Amino acid sequence: MAPILVMGLGNVILRDEGLGVRALQRLMERYALPHNVEAIDAGALGLSLLAFLDGVEDVLIIDAVHSGGRSGTLVRLEGEEIARAEALHLLPQDVRLHELIALHGKGGSSPQRIVLWGMAPETSEPGLELTPACEARLDALVDAIVQELRSWGVDVRPLQECQTG
Repeated sequence: MAPILVMGLGNVILRDEGLGVRALQRLMERYALPHNVEAIDAGALGLSLLAFLDGVEDVLIIDAVHSGGRSGTLVRLEGEEIARAEALHLLPQDVRLHELIALHGKGGSSPQRIVLWGMAPETSEPGLELTPACEARLDALVDAIVQELRSWGVDVRPLQECQTG
């Protein structure tokens, strides 16, 4: 199976802008991922993310998506949809993901599959907690991420199952 990278993006001191990192943390608290899946808290690393793309064939990104929908609304984007969302400034990152991946591709191979799962944020005001609307939907986002990984053939198991058996 090809190497897979799961990245949680965002700034955890700006409330809902940190939901990508918070969702990744919740995923890691509840599920065991196989050795061919690397999960990283990418925060707001910018160009430093290039190093994590080496040898990766599939990327699952978790981030806030300013979709115009009600806060807490789940959003799934794939491939060129991510570039279009960035062009419309729906994603909060300073460094555009599609540009970063294209830049990486000039020096090596680009990932074959890129999927972004996110949620519409309510606010990016300073604070460490997610808003109630986003916190209430965080488990649904994690469930969607688990289902996506399973659809890729990844054996994602609840930690309880791994600890007892």
